[in-house]
Amino acid sequence: MAEPRPTACRAAEGPGDFGGPSARELLRAVYGYSSFRGEQEVIIEHIASGGSAFVLMPTGSGKSLCYQLPALLRPGVGLVVSPLIALMQDQVAALRELGVRAAYLNSTLSPAEAARVESDARRGALDLLYIAPERLLTPRCLELLGAMQLSLIAIDEAHCVSQWGHDFRPEYLDLGVLGDRFPEVPRIALTATADEVTRRDILERLRLTTARVFTAGFDRPNLYYAVTVKHNPRIQLVDFLRAQRSGKNHEPSGIVYCLSRRRVEETASFLQDKGYLALPYHAGLDAEVRKRHQERFLREDGLVMVATIAFGMGIDKPDVRFVAHLDLPSSIEAYYQETGRAGRDGQPANLLLTYGLADVVLRRQLLQSSQADELHRRVEQRKLDALLGYCETTRCRREVLLGYFGDQHSSARAGACGFCDNCLHPPERFDGTLVAQKALSAVYRTGQQFGAAYLIDVLTGHPNERIERNGHHLLKTFGVGRDLDKTSWHSVLRQLIAAGLLSVDVAGHGSILLGERSWPVLRGQTTVELRRDTLEARPGRSRRADKGARAGERAVHKGADGDPLFEALRGKRRELAAAQGVPPYIIFHDSTLREMALARPRELAALARVSGVGKAKLERYGAAFLSVLRAEAAPEPIPSEG
Repeated sequence: MAEPRPTACRAAEGPGDFGGPSARELLRAVYGYSSFRGEQEVIIEHIASGGSAFVLMPTGSGKSLCYQLPALLRPGVGLVVSPLIALMQDQVAALRELGVRAAYLNSTLSPAEAARVESDARRGALDLLYIAPERLLTPRCLELLGAMQLSLIAIDEAHCVSQWGHDFRPEYLDLGVLGDRFPEVPRIALTATADEVTRRDILERLRLTTARVFTAGFDRPNLYYAVTVKHNPRIQLVDFLRAQRSGKNHEPSGIVYCLSRRRVEETASFLQDKGYLALPYHAGLDAEVRKRHQERFLREDGLVMVATIAFGMGIDKPDVRFVAHLDLPSSIEAYYQETGRAGRDGQPANLLLTYGLADVVLRRQLLQSSQADELHRRVEQRKLDALLGYCETTRCRREVLLGYFGDQHSSARAGACGFCDNCLHPPERFDGTLVAQKALSAVYRTGQQFGAAYLIDVLTGHPNERIERNGHHLLKTFGVGRDLDKTSWHSVLRQLIAAGLLSVDVAGHGSILLGERSWPVLRGQTTVELRRDTLEARPGRSRRADKGARAGERAVHKGADGDPLFEALRGKRRELAAAQGVPPYIIFHDSTLREMALARPRELAALARVSGVGKAKLERYGAAFLSVLRAEAAPEPIPSEG
């Protein structure tokens, strides 16, 4: 691990003393930004003044700045509890590029390296120290913390502490003791994903019930949400990937999530055969293979990572342009967290979820076979029902998604966000009462003992040996649904299950049963509205300057993919990153390079005004990027006559 460089700028006095550099001055000098976003400044000043806080912010909105800057404003070392080695390494590498003295303690360090980091921490030669929760509460580490001057304690990915959250980690449960051991040290817990129950659990378990709560909302307006019926997921995926190309030779990076390891391997192989740079990632792979694949994803352009949910938590790659789910996630929280890995740079990114009746049955089976107690199973059932409601809704998807989290500050509260499939391509709805009655009657008359395929054969009047043996070809309902094809009946059954009119006997062989709400429909006391499925995926479209032509091709302009200067700057960034062994975005984000390409600065003073160019990066990389800018801006030579 490289030696830390001196901090670019640091407050000299005690907690909350802003006689030294202000938060805004540090923001400009260290990070290269001229203004804060949202409530960042209020949070930073609250923590720097010695207060504790719980911060709920969407991914990509700058949560890490809310503890990094206070750690630079206050004397001592900022302690950051982080759940993943990759996340620690990524953030420490980024901080060192900014000139911040940052380090981590984890299992990747040799004893000598760990001893050096501990020594630096004891003598105050660090600004930020990242530690995993498993290591944090060991006697050796607690003794180290007791010998340090702590400026603050940050608990990142705080949803991991809650048993009601989607990513519960038992090792987080004991972190509340930090408040008892270090009562004078401000603490800040941060997460991007937590419903109301999870939020209360986080505050109680971390003993932050008296802390100030900051809720920035959940809306990610740059993400395009789309859900489509699964009929040939691999072909649907390829169609989706083709739609992501923003330039003739530009392949964006993205993530494809699958439920099983086998499906991950098969999908990655399929994409490779189709000419895509695709890699698998799941817990069954050798640790070194996983590490190598993750590093390639972080450092290379145009790579598709096909993964189980084991991949992605804490990934800071800002230019993930798409996330596709080929299988149904476990909950809205999990879906929000996984899709949140796209578009961290604020640029448009596309999300696709394919799901069908088999996904619903499988998720219910997994839930039923869970070793969790009855209370947890009921909570998980509620979460799955909410996700199914999101998938089947005909309303604005963003409105439904944010409503689940109780977000009252949605850009979609008027009922149409203008950037999801239901808003851009409103689904057709129809009175499905009669169709529902036919399906419910078939379930009832066949004894609630059969699965979807059998019931559809009965409804469409397709006799087979099993149906005739059971005498079901003689039922009044046999053939009553011939007006719909099998695909349409799959859609009807899936929607009825999602609506609770039907259920699945997951303890048996997947037989479809009548739900408690089915009888009023059968008796004609309640009507049913259904959506008419379309089988083509409607992939997201990037926001265009011409809002009336979202599906049009992006024109190549200054700072866009395909602009020669922008691509030359990316090439220089790639060269510098490879030489240092860090991901390219650690050097500069695409947004900074775009601004360079637009502003075309010719001198260091002008380059320093570009957003994202702080003092340390200007000193380290300014000359290299100016050489590209000057070369591209030089006039073409006039050809000699003759």
